[in-house]
Amino acid sequence: MQVFKANEPIIELLKSRGALLHAEKVEHSYPHCWRCHNPVIFRATEQWFIAMETKTPPKGPSPSPGISARDLTPRERLNLDGARSEIDTFRTRALAEIKKIKWDPTWGEERISNMLETRPDWCISRQRVWGVPIAVFACTGCNKPLKDPAVNRKVVELFAKSGADSWYSDEFVKENDILDVWFESGCSYLVEVANEANYPWPSDLYLEGGDQYRGWFMSSLLCSLGAKGSAPYKGVATPGWTLDETGRAMSKSRGNDVDPADIAKRLGGEIVRLWVASVDFREDVVGSENLMQRAAEAYRDIRNKLFRYVLSNLYDFVPQLNAVPFEELQAVDQYILRQTYALSADVTRWYEEFAFHKIYQRVNHFAIVELSAFYVDVIKDRLYTFAPDSVGRRAAQTVLWRIGEALVRLLAPIMSFTCDEAWQHLPKNDSRPASVLMAKFPAAEDILGSASVATDDPQQKADWTTLLSIRDQVLKPLEEARAKNQIGKSLEAQVKLTASDSLYGVLERHKDDLRYLFIVSQVTLEKGSGNGTGSLQVEVSPAAGDKCERCWNYSIRVGEDKNYPTVCERCAPVLRQLEAGDSGPTSNL
Repeated sequence: MQVFKANEPIIELLKSRGALLHAEKVEHSYPHCWRCHNPVIFRATEQWFIAMETKTPPKGPSPSPGISARDLTPRERLNLDGARSEIDTFRTRALAEIKKIKWDPTWGEERISNMLETRPDWCISRQRVWGVPIAVFACTGCNKPLKDPAVNRKVVELFAKSGADSWYSDEFVKENDILDVWFESGCSYLVEVANEANYPWPSDLYLEGGDQYRGWFMSSLLCSLGAKGSAPYKGVATPGWTLDETGRAMSKSRGNDVDPADIAKRLGGEIVRLWVASVDFREDVVGSENLMQRAAEAYRDIRNKLFRYVLSNLYDFVPQLNAVPFEELQAVDQYILRQTYALSADVTRWYEEFAFHKIYQRVNHFAIVELSAFYVDVIKDRLYTFAPDSVGRRAAQTVLWRIGEALVRLLAPIMSFTCDEAWQHLPKNDSRPASVLMAKFPAAEDILGSASVATDDPQQKADWTTLLSIRDQVLKPLEEARAKNQIGKSLEAQVKLTASDSLYGVLERHKDDLRYLFIVSQVTLEKGSGNGTGSLQVEVSPAAGDKCERCWNYSIRVGEDKNYPTVCERCAPVLRQLEAGDSGPTSNL
């Protein structure tokens, strides 16, 4: 008879014997199977347990006089210095191990400690017809377990040879229960360590969902503590749940899940990894097709505005021959390399902290704002108009090469295939590994060119913070002049700056860089009091002179060289070199 249909016959039997006082139906909560959603059937049977309060051998001095272990909570026992001989139990030892582990998020330590502190003895037996058997023999006479190490070794040898299905007995009765699957999973790392002599112990990290504090994290801790006396992991990380756009947890049964394999097939596996890196995995996060598409846009920005641009400008660059020392780089080059080192230091630290979302945000900002919208704009003139082997152009290429080398390594854990593809096309040298996945994160000397170069220059950083602020102030009136049709492109403009003492010194130190910084043809600088509302006054007017057909800058010296009547004084020497077959360095180009 089905167990839930037995209620009525039992009630009738009690009635017939006059033993029933009252019967009625009561609606109440009842445990149901999480998988099939049917009511759970309870049965009383003998089980196997691991006792949590079993005393362990003394490992320290005796407890203080008058202190009784029975009067203390597990945590009070754990915090009682020296009171180890009487009160050290399996539970308190586990609580002590928990304190040695790095939990991410940090609340994980409190969560598993609370569970361990109040949990009952661990029932490790299950009554099923499949699974790993509890390899214990019982006497047919007294039903007591056979405790014989020699027999146990034979069982181990038999299992190793023929598997767990070989479990059988002759004159003894075999145990029919199987092990709890959590006991099996908790032993998984112990099996790996036993099978490989050099397998590391403990593991660096266990990663699973928040429901595993009572499951895999707990069972692994207890199994390892019993077998090896310590936790099997140095750290534990717990991701949040993935939600749909309405905030409901994704579930296959609900049909609201996003299939990563489908996204990877249509958009690429890099997009899935980049999306995962873009969110704080510790929190519950929303996953959807729309968010994956946004990650795809960010991927294209990094691929095209960073890697593609870098590679396209290094086609004739050989580091061993063309790299320019840091001291010979222009000020803007030195500044952006130090910014790259600061980025590298942040990214490396965030990898150690599993702060992948911070890496995503920082790299995205660096690629779009600091490189694409600033540095790349500033060096275009050098890359495209200077003589091929000029110091200015080689300096810009040196910086792009070092930035590319650094970022391809830093992003390899997230954009593995893209970074390895870029790695194959970056300039090679004998010391580079074949794959970026075998390379280390960049050190300061990889980015700055030498270990002797200071990673930070406060004066330089302060100057460029000021210059970038001024650049923003200049770009606004340039845009206004363009809207009024006073100029077309910014190279058609000249800018006059009137600066107070606080800014004039900075602008004077970098006066040769200003026209490239603002991407205009001419800049004049005067000392003054500003425009009354600030320390800087900006005036925009059409540039003087004619447009150079080669570099598109305006100059009053266009046509000075009669052999090149349509180009400026900067481009004419370059053309002479190119026509002569000489692309060697020049003093100012």
